[in-house]
Amino acid sequence: MKHYINFAIVLLLFSSKGFSQNFTAKEIAVNTLIEGTLLVPNAVEQPALAIIIAGSGPVDRNGNQNFARNNSLKKLAEGLTNNGIATFRYDKRTIKLIATGKLDNTIMFDDFVTDAIEVVNYFKSQNTYSKIYIIGHSQGSLIGMIAAEKDVDGFISIAGASQTIDKIIIKQVEQTAPAYLEDTKKIFSILQEGKTTSNYPPVLSSFLGKDIQPFMINWMQYNPQDILKSLQIPILIVNGTNDLQVGVEDANRLKDSNPSAELKLIDKMNHVLFSIEGDDLVNFKSYNESHHKVTPELIDTISSFITK
Repeated sequence: MKHYINFAIVLLLFSSKGFSQNFTAKEIAVNTLIEGTLLVPNAVEQPALAIIIAGSGPVDRNGNQNFARNNSLKKLAEGLTNNGIATFRYDKRTIKLIATGKLDNTIMFDDFVTDAIEVVNYFKSQNTYSKIYIIGHSQGSLIGMIAAEKDVDGFISIAGASQTIDKIIIKQVEQTAPAYLEDTKKIFSILQEGKTTSNYPPVLSSFLGKDIQPFMINWMQYNPQDILKSLQIPILIVNGTNDLQVGVEDANRLKDSNPSAELKLIDKMNHVLFSIEGDDLVNFKSYNESHHKVTPELIDTISSFITK
């Protein structure tokens, strides 16, 4: 029996070596609403830092939310840090507000921008990192490019929209529920004037209800192309060819708005950063699957951009 125990210990030691990581993880509270995970490469002195900003909804630091638990941002962060880049990813403030029962309709899009700027300032004040980059995914791309106006060394957009949110929603309604297209246009015309309305079909309440309208008014004032055009820092625009939410045409429009930006289209990569073969059902199913690896080409592309 003793021999079996010793053999098990040997196996455990070898398996632990096999799973060793090249970085150190630390939990960070930037303020009372923003908490996240900092990964620092063990063998790099004063590395560059990439701050990762998640997309829309109550998304946690790992890229997860209800019915979409895939750990995509966790895998992205670990991949970058294994390449010698420190990373910080954080829960959106909605995570803390939901957990404490304090989420209400006073939250604004600008709050997410404020959070991103506070994260940048937190790490800049430490003078620990050679450079600071922002990586924004989906809605996080818009948040990130606004925050990037506040003195960072570079910006990376992953699956970032190129149009204002009203145009995006109008297009989606036109494609999926054309019977409500005119109602949607009418609501947005009112919101564009800074006003709210109670006159809308119940079917639109999930994204254009009166409680959500102030958030939309705030969000729709930002045009990604105009903001990206104003940035005078290195920019990388990345999009997957299998992204069902943000098409390559968005990446091309962003590139056109700032011709000095680098553009990378990654074959078969979908919206949650996985390489997907198959139809749309397989694609959407992967949103709630955690066994996929983040597309290696994405990690290599971002790593090369930051370390060059």
